[in-house]
Amino acid sequence: MYHTDDLPFHPTELPDVYTQFRKSVESKCTIRSCFKLPTSLGPLPRCDLDEIGGWGCVPLVDDLGLHHEKVNMGMCFRGGESAALSRVNEYFWRKDLLRVYKETRNGMLGPDYSTKFSPWLASGCISPRLVYEEVKRYEKERQANDSTYWVLFELIWRDYFRFLSVKYVNSLFQIGGPRKVESIKWSQDRVLFESWREGRTGYPLIDANMKELYTTGFMSNRGRQIVCSFLVRDMGIDWRMGAEWFETCLLDYDPCSNYGNWTYGAGVGNDPREDRYFSIPKQAQNYDPDGEYVAYWLPELQALPKDKRHFPGKSYIKQIVPLKFGSSNQRHGRSNYNRRQGKDYAGGSKNFY
Repeated sequence: MYHTDDLPFHPTELPDVYTQFRKSVESKCTIRSCFKLPTSLGPLPRCDLDEIGGWGCVPLVDDLGLHHEKVNMGMCFRGGESAALSRVNEYFWRKDLLRVYKETRNGMLGPDYSTKFSPWLASGCISPRLVYEEVKRYEKERQANDSTYWVLFELIWRDYFRFLSVKYVNSLFQIGGPRKVESIKWSQDRVLFESWREGRTGYPLIDANMKELYTTGFMSNRGRQIVCSFLVRDMGIDWRMGAEWFETCLLDYDPCSNYGNWTYGAGVGNDPREDRYFSIPKQAQNYDPDGEYVAYWLPELQALPKDKRHFPGKSYIKQIVPLKFGSSNQRHGRSNYNRRQGKDYAGGSKNFY
């Protein structure tokens, strides 16, 4: 959204705290306008493909040994600019969901709790500046509120991770992260990791999110923070293994946002708090209190009472590790935790999902 040349500092001098970056660019920078559509295009470059057999055939899904998954409560993503613009029009104007974005953005079930622009942004089908311009038009024609600002807030996070990658280059992919943290001893236990990857941890909130990711190529921002915390805090698994799995599955994958978020969640990135922890009982209570999300992705839980779906006991697979903080067996998902041990540092989301 912000052009590198318009920043009030060189990318190598980027603030290590997001809030400092945001306040600086908001007060000192302007956002350039989108380029106008060209009236005509030049001739296509000469191609000698005929000499090597032509263009060939684009394989179909069936040709790749894959099959279609029908997901009634998720988002059906179709590629291309037309589909991206249609989604912007639907979310902002036709359904008027921008008005309540901040209140709904932490949802997990259904297509409309968040914008879902990220796959199109990641693949270049739509520009963040176009989203910015549409937000400003919405504010002028309908209303400006916390929700309209929060969409821009998330786009600034997206920019921040890109500039952060310029500053820290390949350290973003190293186990110690940009801060070169050496005090954490990470495990690469394959059994634990594969139970997380395949959604077989014994914790329905984790398993449901991982099954959604593998089935659809998407996961809510809230879900991403929860499963990241579980992998690195409760399992102690090398955060890079989680980042690589996200890279494999996500439709909205891009290296800056993905690895920026994982280093952040693992306590080796630009977050000064190394003890960031998402308590599963707390998250379940706040964001899926009736267990509708977990019951959708884990049909075996649908027959259970709503207050048993997140911790169904022996009627579900055994929990592969104990939670680091808080009891998983307390009624209604309540747990004991304090600031240093298991507090939910929810804060703002870290990207535009």
